[in-house]
Amino acid sequence: MTYRRDIDGLRALAVLPVVLFHFGISAIPGGFTGVDIFFVISGYLITGSLLDDFERGEFSIVSFYWRRARRILPALIFVTLLTCIAALFILLPSDLHDFSLSVVAASTFWSNIYFWKKRQITSPSMPSSDRCCTRGRFRSRSSTISLPQS
Repeated sequence: MTYRRDIDGLRALAVLPVVLFHFGISAIPGGFTGVDIFFVISGYLITGSLLDDFERGEFSIVSFYWRRARRILPALIFVTLLTCIAALFILLPSDLHDFSLSVVAASTFWSNIYFWKKRQITSPSMPSSDRCCTRGRFRSRSSTISLPQS
């Protein structure tokens, strides 16, 4: 699959609502729509790349993951290092332990499970007394978020 500027532009547009949500500006409740759109577009691109490899008879699971690693790891390492430096100046010593656990989780691609276990799926600003988890549904006084059932 050749590089497509239009699809890259769509991915950039999909990231915009996510960034705005994190700044507290959101026209779409939940802020998850941008993430969903980004993942659908990325899945389309990855599938196209895999189909091209299959058609040429050059598919290799090792090369597939090697390409993913070359694309993802430099950004992960850069952001993690900057965040660690900032954390040393911003966080209290008592918070650095939890932060270091989250760095390990992110670095080993287990962050979703780590934060799920820490019960930080919902907004951190929401008091824990306002949320509960029942069979994959998180409820607050203002909204209900459905999570996929496995």
